Amino acid sequence: QVQLVGSGGGLVQAGGSLRLSCAASGGTFSTYAMGWFRQAPGKEREFVATISWNGGTTYYADSVKGRFTISRDNAKNTLYLQMNNVKPEDTAVYYCASNGLGYPSVHRSEYHYWGQGTQVTVSS
Repeated sequence: QVQLVGSGGGLVQAGGSLRLSCAASGGTFSTYAMGWFRQAPGKEREFVATISWNGGTTYYADSVKGRFTISRDNAKNTLYLQMNNVKPEDTAVYYCASNGLGYPSVHRSEYHYWGQGTQVTVSS
């Protein structure tokens, strides 16, 4: 059973930066693709970024492309999301997730393991 614990959220001013982390345990982290999703109040949970098992392939939502970077350290069983030039519309609870497969996916339905979420609030 894969367990994911997200951290690093907080309050940041527009234009600032934040790095989220997600520590994995209980599974073979290095063989799974991982993703970040976010959910703003009153909205559906949406895809942000995904990365393949070895970090060689990444995909991003258009809304964050060029500002956010997903990465992973398989030796540390940790996933990251570097958020630069943040905007108020990035305010949401951010969730890390694993689909238990090697290939990355943008589809929320393909992810079976989820972290508890970490709040990111961007002030204008």
